[in-house]
Amino acid sequence: MRFGLLRRNGSIENAKMSSSLEQLRQWSVVVADTGDFEQIQQFHPQDATTNPTLILKASQQETYREFCRSVTREAQNIREAVQQLLVHFGLEILKLIPGRVSIEVDARLSFDVQGTVNYAKQLITGFSHHGINRERILIKIAATWEGIQAAQQLEKEGIHTNLTLIFSLIQAAACAEANVQLISPFIGRILDWHQRHSGVAYDSESDPGVLSVRRIFNYYKRYGYKTRIMGASFRNTGEILALAGCDLLTISPKFLAELQGSHAKIIRKLYDDGDPMDTPDKLKWEASTFRLQVGNDAMACEKLHEGIRQFCCDTEALEKLIQEG
Repeated sequence: MRFGLLRRNGSIENAKMSSSLEQLRQWSVVVADTGDFEQIQQFHPQDATTNPTLILKASQQETYREFCRSVTREAQNIREAVQQLLVHFGLEILKLIPGRVSIEVDARLSFDVQGTVNYAKQLITGFSHHGINRERILIKIAATWEGIQAAQQLEKEGIHTNLTLIFSLIQAAACAEANVQLISPFIGRILDWHQRHSGVAYDSESDPGVLSVRRIFNYYKRYGYKTRIMGASFRNTGEILALAGCDLLTISPKFLAELQGSHAKIIRKLYDDGDPMDTPDKLKWEASTFRLQVGNDAMACEKLHEGIRQFCCDTEALEKLIQEG
């Protein structure tokens, strides 16, 4: 167990000898947030995560153009071509990491329970044809009410899920009740919204995104949920270090490089015993409560739908790129 050698004050023996990235690995699983194989190889993460934006960005690079053509040329239609591309990106990533890769369902299915389930199973089938055990795959799904219902069904069938675009405690609570494997709160996007609406310059300890994840973390620990939390969408390394001790942290290559190049001593911020003073009573998990609370949270409502919209646009751009060859 990785916490066994740590002291409660968060210090590590020989911290001065280790990079900030290596220190962080003592407390949190480091995940690479990229679809670029070379960058994944450079930082040796445990896991990796992708989304339509990252796959589109990688596919637009000349380095990957022939790769994309070769894995999609036999597809019968554009839907199949995109799925094949997602699977083959995942296959290449799995060669470079010891853990799991997250692959996203088409965001246009974010409000379609059965459509999401079917798409996820098609992805799993694609990986199984190449001998990949489903335990190494996490299916990423937007944390709408319908997405959470789909994830619950998939988990019951042994297909593990990563619920993304988490902006509120009610989303996180519903995911935990559905026994999903993992959630991805988007720290930086929460910060973006609050900065735009308040004009306040937040430090890492007052950052609304950081505080949101800490509250979710404490809520999960208080009520004994097994769902794990993976902080995502960071705007600076201060946010990352303010969540040292979170179960997982998915970090872009830019910030991985910054952390690898720094030898500053870092302090663990989150512990498995949580902070019971920072947790509300258990939230009700039902459609009406969920929709009302998300709808009444201007930030969560706006950022959830904005995120889905952006992923839809990037999926359509990826389809166009494939069709153009």
